[in-house]
Amino acid sequence: MSQAVEHQCDLLVIGSGAAGLSLALKLAEHCRILVLSKSNVSEGSTLYAQGGIAAVFDEGDSIDSHVEDTMIAGAGLCDRAAVEYTASNAKQSLEWLIQFGVPFDQETDAQGEARYHLTREGGHSHRRILHAADATGRAVQTTLIDAVLQHPNIQLMERYNAVDLIRSKKQPKRILGAYVWNRDAEHVEVIRSRFVALATGGASKVYQYTSNPDVSSGDGIAMAWRAGCRVANMEFNQFHPTCLYHPLARNFLITEALRGEGAYLTHADGTRFMHRFHELAELAPRDVVARAIDFEMKRLGADCMYLDIRHKPADFVIKHFPTIHRKCRSLGIDITREPIPVVPAAHYSCGGVMTDFNARTDLDNLYAIGEVAYTGLHGANRMASNSLLECVVFARAAAEHIQSRLGQSDEAEAIAPWDESQVSNSDEEVVIQHNWHELRLFMWDYVGIVRTNKRLERAMRRIEVLKQEIDEYYSNFRVSNNLLELRNLVTVSELIVRCAMQRKESRGLHYNLDYPQMLDKAEPSILEPARYLRR
Repeated sequence: MSQAVEHQCDLLVIGSGAAGLSLALKLAEHCRILVLSKSNVSEGSTLYAQGGIAAVFDEGDSIDSHVEDTMIAGAGLCDRAAVEYTASNAKQSLEWLIQFGVPFDQETDAQGEARYHLTREGGHSHRRILHAADATGRAVQTTLIDAVLQHPNIQLMERYNAVDLIRSKKQPKRILGAYVWNRDAEHVEVIRSRFVALATGGASKVYQYTSNPDVSSGDGIAMAWRAGCRVANMEFNQFHPTCLYHPLARNFLITEALRGEGAYLTHADGTRFMHRFHELAELAPRDVVARAIDFEMKRLGADCMYLDIRHKPADFVIKHFPTIHRKCRSLGIDITREPIPVVPAAHYSCGGVMTDFNARTDLDNLYAIGEVAYTGLHGANRMASNSLLECVVFARAAAEHIQSRLGQSDEAEAIAPWDESQVSNSDEEVVIQHNWHELRLFMWDYVGIVRTNKRLERAMRRIEVLKQEIDEYYSNFRVSNNLLELRNLVTVSELIVRCAMQRKESRGLHYNLDYPQMLDKAEPSILEPARYLRR
């Protein structure tokens, strides 16, 4: 047996981005909270979100318009009730962030009064994006971290991987906590908690090319699936149209707000092409733009396309996009004088663990918030700047539901410590690295922007082989960060492929050459663990 280390709290939050930190802060006055961060507390997708957060602040805009834009972008697959719930709670949620001090950009109106500067992004019919220059995620993340660090009821546990959720033996539908791996001490510990919230983000690291940080390995989705939660719409992985194409910056995102402020997509010779694919041209929904770029690259045999904002004044570009300007200059690209080379990259998981509007999953005491969750908001394609919004809106909903249950008591139950008595250290890390690269490459080739039945079948055959190898490895050797992430990524890959095989149409982010048409009736792709998991 390993050393028995057990922590206790009222709420365990797995993940330290906007969703997890917002939930922790909303409940901090009412209970003891542990926030688990796989790396350092700031590392996650929130930190790198550039564009902003959507909400109706302009008098000429409306919640109904925000709802309709989201429904259209979601290609008919959004749950209207979820969209209405999110849009209706958007302004209040942003005002909560503003109270904490998130420095959204302001401007002076014609009467000389300060108001928030609202930008526009693809799919939006109005300017409704609050932002902090082109580094909104960083502003949100750092503001929330500062607040969390000052609160005595919140304890941050950095460099801890969640391994698996712990289910009650007496009540199998109830979660008691989680096994976690202490990366520094290199052993597994127990966290016993009355409530557990998954806020682990998405799974875009399953692809060879992604805008996401290294921590986005689908951990929460995989853990919830193994514990018995349903997942939905995993086939809808959003590929951001414009990731910087440069060998020294493979995951640097070029925000959609650049196109919102007038940037053009062009070939190497400066010829625009988006007008041939959609009436909104550069402001078309992301799935349309990503496919258009992918199509033009393949048609021309080109390594990339280009994003051109040189026709705007240099002062305007530098003021509104300082992060992008600074990053590109460091790589020898002056965006005020030359176009930016761009390619699509895996960016956002629209599917995930199924929840209700209180962020509750299928298991008692387990919640899921943010990109890890399927709420019905995004449908077949996420509209720009609805992601951070979803994090804050559903963190509030989860907090209210958990708070209403804090006075209830659950029966105490013993939790077995993690057993490492039958495993040994591995001297074959190369096996993990090989499997890792193989998985991400065939997912990119076979389950990427454009799919076919044969490609999906090939991917599933490779996944079955990898699952066997990884299961054997996991059973015989002590856990490590790479092994835990690989185990979760192969699980998420299987879920993506199974959902993709289930969908006999092309809709939104899922485009299958064998089923190019969209069906009349839109249905989510739901997977039940009982059909696939051996107990």
